[in-house]
Amino acid sequence: MQNRFGAKNPRSWQLRFHTQTAGVSLTAQQPYNNVVRTAVEALAAVLGGTNSLHTNALDETLALPSEQAAEIALRTQQVLMDETGVTNVADPLGGSWYVEALTDEIEAQAEAIFDRIRAMGELGRTPGADGTIRHEIGPMTSGILRGIEEGWFMGEIADAAFQYQLALEKGDKKVVGVNTHTASISHELEIMRVSHEVETEQVRLLADRKAGRDRAAVEAAVTRMVEVSRTSENMVPAMLEAVRAEATLGEICDALRDEWGVYREPARF
Repeated sequence: MQNRFGAKNPRSWQLRFHTQTAGVSLTAQQPYNNVVRTAVEALAAVLGGTNSLHTNALDETLALPSEQAAEIALRTQQVLMDETGVTNVADPLGGSWYVEALTDEIEAQAEAIFDRIRAMGELGRTPGADGTIRHEIGPMTSGILRGIEEGWFMGEIADAAFQYQLALEKGDKKVVGVNTHTASISHELEIMRVSHEVETEQVRLLADRKAGRDRAAVEAAVTRMVEVSRTSENMVPAMLEAVRAEATLGEICDALRDEWGVYREPARF
């Protein structure tokens, strides 16, 4: 961060990170197995030194988490914290040759992706007299924007999803309850179901809220936010003023959609 990207604030040099267990690993089949998956992933996060942690609920592939599922997700963290002793050591896996080898491998793979993004940012740019390519927003940011515009990131995600599904269907990737060990005595899971009455009540509350606010203040704040969006000025303060005037999330997004349009993923084969 300091040497390559020129970060000057020492706090920005620190690797502080949050971890959420992999929702993509959860399955609708035999959903109680998801408790085990989440526990293993949460332990891996703690062993990796995460600063904060979110554990997924076992029923998230089927619905919003029930109170029981949310409690189990919380208890998973608490069991790790209070019963395993994993928090007694700063780096429980320190000195492991195997973990160091895995770290080197994933670092090399990440650097290869960074190099690709940086190359996209420099594509078509002419070096200066000193042989360097200068960017107003930096080569990485330029590369990220080009990658979004050209659909490179979405293409990489799609390719990875295809390879994963192919491995799953061929049996090279085994997922318990999906393509191996599929017999089960588990009963059907009780999931959270939100009634139509809840939706009706929320709509009524929103309508009452809109009726009681200062409409002129809302429109002025949203207009100001849109005006700021046309400049290089930081949009967050203007957006917060719109929120304080009680503009809804939908109204804020609609105003910015009208101004900027909507991103459409480019076709990529």
